[in-house]
Amino acid sequence: MFNTSMTWDDFLLMLQGAGITLAITFWAVLGGTILGIMFGLIRESGPMWARTIIGGCLDIFRSIPLLIQLVLFNSFNSIAKLGLPPFKVACMALAIYTAAYCTEVVRSGILAVPVTTRRAARSLGMTWLQDLRYIVLPMATRVMLPSWIGLTLGVMKDTALVLWIGIAELLRNSQTIITRLQEPLFILMIAGLIYFAMSFPIARIGAHLERKWQNQ
Repeated sequence: MFNTSMTWDDFLLMLQGAGITLAITFWAVLGGTILGIMFGLIRESGPMWARTIIGGCLDIFRSIPLLIQLVLFNSFNSIAKLGLPPFKVACMALAIYTAAYCTEVVRSGILAVPVTTRRAARSLGMTWLQDLRYIVLPMATRVMLPSWIGLTLGVMKDTALVLWIGIAELLRNSQTIITRLQEPLFILMIAGLIYFAMSFPIARIGAHLERKWQNQ
């Protein structure tokens, strides 16, 4: 018979950490997606100097491990005396990190739209903005969706690294309980199930949208 010293309060502490994980994921993906769309459009249609600068910056953020970026962002916050709470620092660092990858997702989606389709739209008198709104983005979104879902799930798992700057998210709270109860396998199994419960709806919604758009 399996016995554990874990209490209901311990489980609530893990759920509290899961709430922090979801909040960081939400703001990071929201900010990263908005920046990714902007940077992706510039990378595809902007002037050469802007493409070069953004491309170089994004290469840097893609090359440096997220843990190092979190520590550097947090250190800069202290050195510059910005006074931002660790939660905002984590959201900003993760949003920029997400934008670096989301930019390529957006760019690949735009490149997947046939050039002939865009030329036909422009020949009908559409402006660049109308072409983007009515032709490019609807078609590119279908291509981008699987990669964007994968990116979102990846960001959710990467939030485990924010414990290094003192944020009590799901993994940090799990470690606190493990230290007290000395039941690592059981606690980590519960944490894994909570991560799965948070990720599963996102994956299912993405799969549903893919099937729906394929049938249109």
